[in-house]
Amino acid sequence: MATTTTTLHQAAADALVQHLPTTAILTPNHTLQVGALTGRVGHALSASFVGESSADIALVLLDSEALQDAAGTDSVVSPGDVVRPALDAASAVFGTGVLGEVVESDAGALFADREAVVFELTGAEGVAGWFAIRVRDSGVVAGPTRKTDEEVVGKLGRINNVEMALTVEIGRTRMSVRDVLGLEPGAVIELDRSAGAPADILLNGRLIAHGEIVVIDQDYAVRITTILDLADGAA
Repeated sequence: MATTTTTLHQAAADALVQHLPTTAILTPNHTLQVGALTGRVGHALSASFVGESSADIALVLLDSEALQDAAGTDSVVSPGDVVRPALDAASAVFGTGVLGEVVESDAGALFADREAVVFELTGAEGVAGWFAIRVRDSGVVAGPTRKTDEEVVGKLGRINNVEMALTVEIGRTRMSVRDVLGLEPGAVIELDRSAGAPADILLNGRLIAHGEIVVIDQDYAVRITTILDLADGAA
Protein backbone atom coordinates (compact mmCIF):
# COMPACT_ATOMS: atom_id res chain seq x y z
CA MET A 1 0.00 0.00 0.00
CA ALA A 2 1.37 3.40 -0.97
CA THR A 3 2.82 5.68 1.66
CA THR A 4 0.41 8.52 0.81
CA THR A 5 -2.54 6.12 1.19
CA THR A 6 -1.39 4.97 4.61
CA THR A 7 -0.77 8.57 5.67
CA LEU A 8 -4.33 9.58 4.72
CA HIS A 9 -5.75 6.58 6.56
CA GLN A 10 -3.80 7.63 9.65
CA ALA A 11 -5.08 11.20 9.28
CA ALA A 12 -8.65 9.85 9.10
CA ALA A 13 -8.15 7.79 12.26
CA ASP A 14 -6.61 10.78 14.05
CA ALA A 15 -9.61 12.94 13.09
CA LEU A 16 -11.99 10.22 14.25
CA VAL A 17 -10.65 9.93 17.81
CA GLN A 18 -10.75 13.71 18.27
CA HIS A 19 -14.53 13.67 17.84
CA LEU A 20 -15.51 10.41 19.52
CA PRO A 21 -17.93 10.77 22.47
CA THR A 22 -15.60 8.97 24.90
CA THR A 23 -14.41 10.15 28.28
CA ALA A 24 -10.91 8.76 27.75
CA ILE A 25 -8.44 10.03 25.15
CA LEU A 26 -7.96 7.32 22.53
CA THR A 27 -4.97 6.70 20.28
CA PRO A 28 -5.30 4.94 16.89
CA ASN A 29 -2.55 2.37 16.30
CA HIS A 30 -2.14 0.82 12.86
CA THR A 31 -0.49 -2.34 14.13
CA LEU A 32 -3.03 -5.05 13.35
CA GLN A 33 -2.26 -7.78 10.80
CA VAL A 34 -4.82 -8.86 8.20
CA GLY A 35 -7.31 -11.23 9.81
CA ALA A 36 -6.22 -10.43 13.35
CA LEU A 37 -9.81 -9.60 14.33
CA THR A 38 -11.50 -12.50 12.55
CA GLY A 39 -14.29 -13.76 14.77
CA ARG A 40 -13.84 -10.91 17.26
CA VAL A 41 -15.76 -8.20 15.41
CA GLY A 42 -19.47 -8.58 14.83
CA HIS A 43 -21.79 -5.60 14.70
CA ALA A 44 -20.26 -2.19 14.08
CA LEU A 45 -21.40 1.31 13.19
CA SER A 46 -20.76 1.47 9.45
CA ALA A 47 -21.17 3.95 6.61
CA SER A 48 -20.09 4.44 3.00
CA PHE A 49 -18.42 7.55 1.64
CA VAL A 50 -18.88 8.58 -2.02
CA GLY A 51 -16.88 11.36 -3.62
CA GLU A 52 -13.39 12.02 -4.97
CA SER A 53 -12.54 8.65 -3.46
CA SER A 54 -15.11 6.13 -2.26
CA ALA A 55 -14.64 4.23 0.96
CA ASP A 56 -16.31 1.95 3.48
CA ILE A 57 -15.70 2.73 7.15
CA ALA A 58 -16.70 0.93 10.32
CA LEU A 59 -16.28 1.64 14.02
CA VAL A 60 -16.49 -0.71 16.98
CA LEU A 61 -16.46 0.64 20.53
CA LEU A 62 -16.25 -2.01 23.22
CA ASP A 63 -18.04 0.22 25.73
CA SER A 64 -21.38 0.05 23.92
CA GLU A 65 -23.22 1.10 27.08
CA ALA A 66 -21.57 4.52 26.88
CA LEU A 67 -23.03 5.00 23.39
CA GLN A 68 -26.45 3.93 24.56
CA ASP A 69 -26.24 6.36 27.49
CA ALA A 70 -25.23 9.17 25.13
CA ALA A 71 -28.13 8.33 22.81
CA GLY A 72 -30.59 8.12 25.70
CA THR A 73 -33.56 5.83 26.12
CA ASP A 74 -35.68 7.78 23.65
CA SER A 75 -35.66 6.54 20.03
CA VAL A 76 -35.00 10.05 18.68
CA VAL A 77 -31.20 9.70 18.91
CA SER A 78 -29.41 6.51 17.84
CA PRO A 79 -25.82 5.39 18.48
CA GLY A 80 -25.18 6.15 14.80
CA ASP A 81 -26.24 9.77 15.38
CA VAL A 82 -23.87 9.97 18.33
CA VAL A 83 -20.77 8.88 16.38
CA ARG A 84 -21.65 10.55 13.05
CA PRO A 85 -19.62 13.72 13.76
CA ALA A 86 -16.56 11.51 14.31
CA LEU A 87 -17.16 9.53 11.10
CA ASP A 88 -17.78 12.79 9.19
CA ALA A 89 -14.44 14.13 10.41
CA ALA A 90 -12.67 10.91 9.39
CA SER A 91 -14.20 10.73 5.91
CA ALA A 92 -13.53 14.43 5.21
CA VAL A 93 -9.83 13.56 4.96
CA PHE A 94 -10.52 11.79 1.65
CA GLY A 95 -11.80 14.95 -0.06
CA THR A 96 -15.11 16.21 -1.37
CA GLY A 97 -17.97 13.77 -1.03
CA VAL A 98 -20.96 12.60 0.96
CA LEU A 99 -21.09 10.20 3.89
CA GLY A 100 -24.15 7.99 3.83
CA GLU A 101 -26.36 6.91 6.71
CA VAL A 102 -24.58 5.43 9.70
CA VAL A 103 -26.09 2.02 10.40
CA GLU A 104 -25.41 -0.82 12.79
CA SER A 105 -24.43 -3.87 10.76
CA ASP A 106 -22.17 -6.92 10.66
CA ALA A 107 -18.74 -5.56 9.70
CA GLY A 108 -16.73 -8.75 10.16
CA ALA A 109 -16.04 -9.01 6.42
CA LEU A 110 -14.76 -5.43 6.25
CA PHE A 111 -12.36 -5.89 9.15
CA ALA A 112 -11.05 -9.10 7.57
CA ASP A 113 -10.66 -7.64 4.07
CA ARG A 114 -7.06 -7.41 2.83
CA GLU A 115 -7.85 -4.02 1.27
CA ALA A 116 -8.94 -2.58 4.62
CA VAL A 117 -6.69 -0.65 6.98
CA VAL A 118 -7.58 -1.43 10.58
CA PHE A 119 -6.66 0.67 13.61
CA GLU A 120 -6.74 -0.43 17.22
CA LEU A 121 -8.13 2.34 19.43
CA THR A 122 -6.40 2.30 22.80
CA GLY A 123 -6.81 4.34 25.95
CA ALA A 124 -5.46 4.38 29.48
CA GLU A 125 -7.32 1.15 30.28
CA GLY A 126 -6.28 -0.73 27.15
CA VAL A 127 -8.12 -1.51 23.92
CA ALA A 128 -11.33 0.53 23.57
CA GLY A 129 -12.31 -0.50 20.05
CA TRP A 130 -11.32 -0.72 16.39
CA PHE A 131 -11.70 1.41 13.27
CA ALA A 132 -11.55 0.07 9.70
CA ILE A 133 -11.25 1.92 6.38
CA ARG A 134 -11.45 0.33 2.94
CA VAL A 135 -10.89 2.71 0.03
CA ARG A 136 -12.43 1.56 -3.21
CA ASP A 137 -11.38 2.43 -6.80
CA SER A 138 -8.49 -0.09 -6.62
CA GLY A 139 -7.57 1.23 -3.19
CA VAL A 140 -5.90 4.32 -4.65
CA VAL A 141 -6.22 7.60 -2.82
CA ALA A 142 -5.05 10.88 -4.27
CA GLY A 143 -1.60 12.00 -3.21
CA PRO A 144 -0.76 15.39 -1.74
CA THR A 145 -1.32 17.21 -5.06
CA ARG A 146 -4.58 19.16 -4.90
CA LYS A 147 -7.20 18.22 -7.51
CA THR A 148 -8.68 20.99 -9.66
CA ASP A 149 -12.35 21.88 -9.32
CA GLU A 150 -12.98 20.55 -12.85
CA GLU A 151 -11.55 17.14 -11.95
CA VAL A 152 -13.66 16.94 -8.80
CA VAL A 153 -16.89 17.93 -10.56
CA GLY A 154 -16.17 15.44 -13.35
CA LYS A 155 -15.83 12.56 -10.93
CA LEU A 156 -18.94 13.59 -9.00
CA GLY A 157 -20.96 13.58 -12.21
CA ARG A 158 -21.67 9.88 -11.75
CA ILE A 159 -23.88 10.63 -8.73
CA ASN A 160 -25.78 13.56 -10.29
CA ASN A 161 -29.11 11.73 -10.04
CA VAL A 162 -28.73 10.77 -6.38
CA GLU A 163 -31.19 12.64 -4.15
CA MET A 164 -29.67 14.38 -1.13
CA ALA A 165 -31.07 16.25 1.86
CA LEU A 166 -30.84 20.05 1.61
CA THR A 167 -31.08 21.73 5.01
CA VAL A 168 -31.32 25.39 6.01
CA GLU A 169 -29.84 26.13 9.42
CA ILE A 170 -30.43 29.41 11.24
CA GLY A 171 -28.29 28.50 14.21
CA ARG A 172 -27.30 25.75 16.59
CA THR A 173 -26.48 25.04 20.21
CA ARG A 174 -25.17 22.16 22.28
CA MET A 175 -27.37 20.41 24.82
CA SER A 176 -27.07 17.27 26.87
CA VAL A 177 -29.41 14.42 26.05
CA ARG A 178 -30.97 14.91 29.49
CA ASP A 179 -31.87 18.53 28.65
CA VAL A 180 -33.25 17.54 25.22
CA LEU A 181 -35.49 14.89 26.73
CA GLY A 182 -36.67 17.45 29.29
CA LEU A 183 -37.97 19.91 26.68
CA GLU A 184 -41.62 20.83 26.91
CA PRO A 185 -43.96 22.99 24.79
CA GLY A 186 -43.15 26.66 25.37
CA ALA A 187 -39.45 26.07 26.11
CA VAL A 188 -37.06 28.55 24.47
CA ILE A 189 -33.74 27.38 23.03
CA GLU A 190 -31.14 30.09 22.51
CA LEU A 191 -29.07 29.66 19.33
CA ASP A 192 -25.53 30.81 18.61
CA ARG A 193 -26.52 33.31 15.91
CA SER A 194 -27.84 36.84 16.14
CA ALA A 195 -31.02 38.06 14.44
CA GLY A 196 -30.40 39.06 10.82
CA ALA A 197 -27.32 36.85 10.40
CA PRO A 198 -27.26 34.72 7.23
CA ALA A 199 -28.56 31.17 7.37
CA ASP A 200 -26.39 28.21 6.44
CA ILE A 201 -27.44 25.97 3.54
CA LEU A 202 -26.17 22.41 3.93
CA LEU A 203 -26.21 19.50 1.50
CA ASN A 204 -26.25 16.23 3.45
CA GLY A 205 -24.69 18.08 6.37
CA ARG A 206 -21.97 19.78 4.27
CA LEU A 207 -22.04 23.62 4.08
CA ILE A 208 -22.45 24.80 0.46
CA ALA A 209 -24.00 28.30 0.64
CA HIS A 210 -25.39 31.13 2.77
CA GLY A 211 -28.79 32.77 2.43
CA GLU A 212 -31.55 34.80 4.03
CA ILE A 213 -34.93 33.56 5.20
CA VAL A 214 -37.95 34.92 3.29
CA VAL A 215 -41.69 34.19 3.21
CA ILE A 216 -43.44 33.26 -0.04
CA ASP A 217 -47.21 32.76 0.04
CA GLN A 218 -47.11 32.05 3.79
CA ASP A 219 -44.35 29.44 3.33
CA TYR A 220 -40.78 29.83 4.50
CA ALA A 221 -38.09 29.89 1.83
CA VAL A 222 -34.43 30.84 1.57
CA ARG A 223 -32.86 33.31 -0.84
CA ILE A 224 -29.28 32.33 -1.63
CA THR A 225 -26.87 35.20 -1.12
CA THR A 226 -23.51 33.42 -1.33
CA ILE A 227 -22.45 30.15 -2.94
CA LEU A 228 -19.26 28.86 -1.40
CA ASP A 229 -16.27 27.79 -3.42
CA LEU A 230 -16.03 24.01 -3.87
CA ALA A 231 -12.97 23.80 -1.60
CA ASP A 232 -14.56 26.07 1.05
CA GLY A 233 -17.71 23.96 1.16
CA ALA A 234 -15.67 20.80 1.68
CA ALA A 235 -13.71 22.29 4.58
